[in-house]
Amino acid sequence: MIAFLRLLARNRLALGGGIVLSAVVALAIVTPLLPLADPDVTNTADRFLRPFSDGAPLGTDHLGRDLLSRLMWGTRLSLAVGFAAAILAATIGAAIGIVAGYYGGRIDNVVMRGVDMLMAFPYILLALAIVAALGPGLFNALIAVAAVNVPFFARNIRGITVGIANKEFVDAARLAGLSNARIILTEILPNVVPVIVIAMSTTIGWMILETAGLSFLGLGSQPPQADLGSMLGEARSALITNPHTSIVPGLMILIIVMSINLLGDGVRDALDPRLKSGALSRPMAATMVSRSGPAPAPQGRGLLEVQDLHTEFHVKHRTYRAVGGVSLHVETGECLGIIGESGSGKSVTALSIMGLVASPPGVITGGAVRYAGEDLIGAPYRRLRDMRGRNVAYIFQDPQATLHPLYRVGDQVVEAIRAHRPIGRNEGRAKAVELLAAVRIPNPEQRIHDFPHEMSGGMRQRVGIAMALANDPDIIIADEPTTALDVTVQAQILSLLDDLRRSRGLAIVFITHDFGVVAQLCDRVAVMYAGRVVEEGATAAILDTPAHPYTARLMACVPELGGGKRRLEAIPGLPPPVDRLPEGCAFADRCDRVRPDCRAGDIPLDRVGARAVRCLHPVTPLSEAAE
Repeated sequence: MIAFLRLLARNRLALGGGIVLSAVVALAIVTPLLPLADPDVTNTADRFLRPFSDGAPLGTDHLGRDLLSRLMWGTRLSLAVGFAAAILAATIGAAIGIVAGYYGGRIDNVVMRGVDMLMAFPYILLALAIVAALGPGLFNALIAVAAVNVPFFARNIRGITVGIANKEFVDAARLAGLSNARIILTEILPNVVPVIVIAMSTTIGWMILETAGLSFLGLGSQPPQADLGSMLGEARSALITNPHTSIVPGLMILIIVMSINLLGDGVRDALDPRLKSGALSRPMAATMVSRSGPAPAPQGRGLLEVQDLHTEFHVKHRTYRAVGGVSLHVETGECLGIIGESGSGKSVTALSIMGLVASPPGVITGGAVRYAGEDLIGAPYRRLRDMRGRNVAYIFQDPQATLHPLYRVGDQVVEAIRAHRPIGRNEGRAKAVELLAAVRIPNPEQRIHDFPHEMSGGMRQRVGIAMALANDPDIIIADEPTTALDVTVQAQILSLLDDLRRSRGLAIVFITHDFGVVAQLCDRVAVMYAGRVVEEGATAAILDTPAHPYTARLMACVPELGGGKRRLEAIPGLPPPVDRLPEGCAFADRCDRVRPDCRAGDIPLDRVGARAVRCLHPVTPLSEAAE
């Protein structure tokens, strides 16, 4: 509950709406205890007194009744009816939606067609028809308002239930012998309660307005009983001559409905698990840059040079140092492998190169990224937009998520080209066929008309590679593109990337957590841990003589074909949280070679020739490893 309130408080508008609504509800609750005049007593001698008159702070109406008293009692009544109607509609609508969604089939069809019939009528006309049939009165208005909102809840909850009813945990409950009623109460209902709460929070305001509308027409609260709608209805004849009689209840309706709507938006955001990270705003087109000092001087190392890169995520009062001073470079025609456990900062490093880390909450706080000598950190968005896909292209891990499900793959390949240069329809089609053929997709003339779901995982990944090659880039950053593929398809993709690199002179930055992939494809490798490079060097040299204990332990986790009964090692513990990195070596708590000096001060990245290691007590001394 405390965590929910904290999330809710982060939305300033929702917090303001909650405070205002709480104040209104509190006043409504204590109304019977306040020294107010009788709201129904008339005094025609004091009719239409102006606000701030003696004995009538808000004035009087056409019968001399105290407006403040009638406002307080009317607000109490309107809130009670609105909340009661919301609870009634949510209860009935949720029950209908859960039953229809869970049982499906004929029950679903019959129930939902009845709901559709109700939704065919405009809300207010249907409410008027119900009140006309039942007769005027506040209770009948409550029934009418609840009835016209039942279809809204039923449809929303039915859609959620259909998805939940086919989940594995529901199937497991059925196999365990639970009855349908118990499954609905213990498995389905807890999962739809947040949706019900969100729907209620956003519809109570509508219901108060609908109730006020019926009372305004004389079909709700009956004289002398007052609610906000009937007060407006009685004051409409004096709107020009005595506007305060209309402004007072109208302003209260505005305050109540606006505060409920603002609070409802905040409740929706706070209960949505996808929004709990705090990134409620739309990401910027390029990563925010906030360098505290000047950029490092260029060293002229390679086509792409990353120097002391720092990228952080600022979430509320916490700072996550995802990348803590990474320096890398890659030459034309070279493949650099970046390897490490999940959470070591590999992907954030790659996304930082072209400013693709989502901001908020991502911020680049230091370093430089130079392409052909040009610093890209802080470059204008137009420049970054022009270079993305043309000079530096990406191959992402999951093509099912990155390819648009509603467009044919050929159209998506052509779109990647048109983002950088105009191209005609026939020329675009020919280029798409050429690219699909280049990535070894059989029968490319026909496959360009396929949708992504009509292709296998390996074929979708090849389409992603074709899109990356569409504008003949100089550098390709491949972010674990073979993780979700079986070993046969993985070998084909790696062979394809290696052939393309050699034939086109591409520079490749290949992100992976598999040393087998590194050995097959990469010329050099950089090992990352806790957002920093801990070892770097030629692939063969590192595989033969790993220097950092983390590198050695990673390699010991890889099974070897024909290795007999060699024991597979496991690295104990977990990587440290990047918002609370320890002093000294971040790997110290998991290292079997740790010494007291490993936990004191910053551990530098020592470099001898092409080898570099960030360790005070390496497995292999750097002087020997560099030979």
